[in-house]
Amino acid sequence: MLDRDPADMLRTVVMIMLALFSIWAMADEFGRVVSPHGLWDFGAFVASGRAAAEGLDPYGIYPLTPHVVLPGFEAWNPNLNPPVSALLFQLFDLAEPERSLRAWLWISVACYAAAVLLLVRRYGEGVEGLLIAIWAFGLAGFWDTLFLGQIYLPLLLMAVGAWLLLERKELVWSGILIGLVVSMKPNFLVWPVLLFLSGHRQPALISGIVAALVSLVPLVIMGPEVYRQWLNLVASDGERAFFLTNASLSGLAARAGIPGAGVALGAVLLLALAAWAFRQRPGLVAASSAALVASVLASPLGWIHYTLFLLPVLLHHWTRWPMWVVGALLVVPVPFVIDQFASSNWVQLTLGSIYGWAVVLCMVVVMLPGRDRVRSASLAR
Repeated sequence: MLDRDPADMLRTVVMIMLALFSIWAMADEFGRVVSPHGLWDFGAFVASGRAAAEGLDPYGIYPLTPHVVLPGFEAWNPNLNPPVSALLFQLFDLAEPERSLRAWLWISVACYAAAVLLLVRRYGEGVEGLLIAIWAFGLAGFWDTLFLGQIYLPLLLMAVGAWLLLERKELVWSGILIGLVVSMKPNFLVWPVLLFLSGHRQPALISGIVAALVSLVPLVIMGPEVYRQWLNLVASDGERAFFLTNASLSGLAARAGIPGAGVALGAVLLLALAAWAFRQRPGLVAASSAALVASVLASPLGWIHYTLFLLPVLLHHWTRWPMWVVGALLVVPVPFVIDQFASSNWVQLTLGSIYGWAVVLCMVVVMLPGRDRVRSASLAR
């Protein structure tokens, strides 16, 4: 990989530095994840599945629902996922919760390893591929997903698979995978919408059909009331936008003291991207890049874990040096960011919001014209 091209040499040096930073972050995060620390979000998922099985509100507060108390912040963390999750989470209650959590952690790590391997095969060669893998395993979103027992990593594997299939013009299977992601994380509905507006109708329509069919399952099994319960919870959950691991515009606006501006800024961003997609007709990868970043940035709650879905975006645009800054900021461990709750409002908006600013920078880079690194001309379109 090392050659005489100054740009390639600089990228190699940056990748080495990022890998070293990631190794430090991994060493710092490993103890936090493996030490006994409770069920956290996994407990909310078990409680939701258990409530659904018993005919209760899967979005209520139960003994296993985590309660977060920090300086200047307090909130319950119930299950916020769509109603189909309440059916799937019943599987988590087949064994004792701590045992189920350990099994889920191994499944999650395996899914992440598979996603990283696919991306390394696509975007990395030799030493550079190894450095990419080390950096990816240092990302804060990965470690905090494991710490909380969250469900993002199997969905990330689907999203990476969809991205790579779109590059190969495998539109049916990519649409199916996107639909499955949207059915569990509706903020990613931006992806098929931008594809549709860009003229890529087949994967967009297939993903919409898949997401709709999956969403009908809880409607048939549990009835329409479950959707009212979910929507009521989502509508009442605005207070968590302030939380420092929320990397969306709503989070930045809340910390700036103008919480109402976050939704407006997100709407403006989505409308601008819709106009751009309809007028410019970007290619599959360009539309997907903008959609994935906007799915995090315009979401009311764009947690640090969602930034893992930006992995293919970052690597596709990796020749642009601002993406190196984004990559470094997303490695900063979550405990450092959470510690800023005890700091001044200004510090919370700067150091405490580094994930949000990283996603903003990523959006700027994605929308700037320029050539990106690809491994073959057929994949550059």
